[in-house]
Amino acid sequence: MRNTKLPTSKLSTAARLIIVDDHDMAREGLRDMLADVPDIEVIGEASNGKEALVLCSMLRPDLALMDVRMPEMDGLLATSKIKQSHPEISILMVTMHENPEYLFEALKAGAAGYVLKDASRQEVIDAVRQVRLGESPLDPDLASRLLRRIAAESTPGRRLSGGENRHRFDKLTRRELEVLGLLKEGMTNRQIAGVLFVSPGTAKNHVEHIITKLGVSDRTQAVVRALEIGIIDFNS
Repeated sequence: MRNTKLPTSKLSTAARLIIVDDHDMAREGLRDMLADVPDIEVIGEASNGKEALVLCSMLRPDLALMDVRMPEMDGLLATSKIKQSHPEISILMVTMHENPEYLFEALKAGAAGYVLKDASRQEVIDAVRQVRLGESPLDPDLASRLLRRIAAESTPGRRLSGGENRHRFDKLTRRELEVLGLLKEGMTNRQIAGVLFVSPGTAKNHVEHIITKLGVSDRTQAVVRALEIGIIDFNS
C-alpha cells in the first residue's frame, strides 16, 4: 500500500483518486497516464482490496480506480465494503473485458462505471472527469440493460414499505423524480436540459440534489438506489 499524500482541502478542484491493482506495472501505467493532468491527483495506491479499504479510510479520496481481479479481496467485494463505509467515494472498475456479468455485479456493489485495461489515456481521463462532473461513463444502451436487470431482481422487502425508504422518497421533489426518470434512460445533463427546457446548469443542480438526498456518490448509483427501493421503475 502506498500512501502518497494526506487529505487536502475540500476547496481543491482536482479530483483526488487512488489506484488499486495487484500488478505493479498496471498501477504504474495508470499513474503515468494521470501524472500531468491538472484536475486529477493520484494520492495513493493499493495492491488489493483490503489495502484499498485502509487507504480509503485514511485518505478519503474522491474516486478509486479499482481492479476487478485481485488476491486477498477482489474489487467487487472491496467496492461493496468501501461504499458501505464511505458512500461518498466514487469507484470506477478497471477490467480486461466488457463482461456484462461483472458489470452487473459492479453496479450492484456500488460502482459508478468502468474503464477497460487497454483504454487510451484520454479514455481514462474522460471517464474520471465524467464521474466527477456528475455524468455517467457508461454506454447508455449497456447501462439501460444493466439497470433493467437490477430493477427486475430487486428484493421486494427493500421497496417503499420501509420507513427509511419512504423518507428518501418524500425528500425528492416532483421535478427531481422527473429527472430520475430521465437518468434511468441514460440521458446526459445536456439532454435532460433539452427535455425539460431548462439550462444544463439547472439540470446538473437537480442531479446533484438527487445524489445528495439518496446518499450516493454519483448518478449511476442514484438510479440503482432508486430502482432498488422502488422510487422509480422501468414501467413508468
